[in-house]
Amino acid sequence: MKAAAFDYVKPASIDQVLSLLQEHGDDARLLAGGQTLMATLNMRLSEPQLLIDITGIASMRGISVQDNVLRIGALATHTDIELSALVARHAPLLKTAAPHIAHRAIRNSGTWGGSIAYADPAAEWPACLLALGGTVIARGPNGERRIAADDFFTGLYSTALQPDELLIASEIPLAGADHWFGFSELARRHGDYAIVGMAATGRREGAVLRNLRIVLMGVDATPVRTRQTETLLEGKALDLATVTQAVASLRSEIDPLPDLTNTPDTKRHLAGVLLQRMLPTAASA
Repeated sequence: MKAAAFDYVKPASIDQVLSLLQEHGDDARLLAGGQTLMATLNMRLSEPQLLIDITGIASMRGISVQDNVLRIGALATHTDIELSALVARHAPLLKTAAPHIAHRAIRNSGTWGGSIAYADPAAEWPACLLALGGTVIARGPNGERRIAADDFFTGLYSTALQPDELLIASEIPLAGADHWFGFSELARRHGDYAIVGMAATGRREGAVLRNLRIVLMGVDATPVRTRQTETLLEGKALDLATVTQAVASLRSEIDPLPDLTNTPDTKRHLAGVLLQRMLPTAASA
């Protein structure tokens, strides 16, 4: 099947993009990496009248450190993040997660902003952004606004972005010397969407962890923070008894959605397995 006919425009500035979004509303779609959009166009799941190609906007690219945060432009590709020395130093969770995203050809084209805005609950970047306590920067006709990751993902493939807003970048707190992180996922094949995945961060204080953020992907309509389990683990020594309690806590606080091949009980069990494997790495580091 081929895509339905549409008009195409490649603006040179963010202001031009915003103007087009206001003019065309839901009849327009944004093209960045195209890894999701091209498939939906060709299957006619999306039939926009106008395709707005934002890949020529240089200000939306790049990775930099600004004012004690790591700023990732919306058009930074998955490979840009994977290979960035700044990411490796200041947000190593992202470098660890990147190789799990699809395959090299897709990582070379797919973008950070596209993944965050599309908000697939089984995707790596939304879960990582939430685990890192990041912030989304959106620009609309009334200027810029910052949206905390905790408030950004509102439902299945839906976010706090307004129809006339453009995600231009994200900001992530810089990892300190006491930073701890963990990432793991289970998929049928490497590169597939996760059946269940987990991204976690915290602050080491001796033999315990503080300020934990444990996020699951692939279990609900959005990435899910396991706040009950975070609270249970706060400041606790990660011995066998504590890890066992945490696994039981996590399994009790989530209510996974099934997919085509996995039941809620399977996903609940696998989420516990990931936590059981991850926590001892923090204790032994």
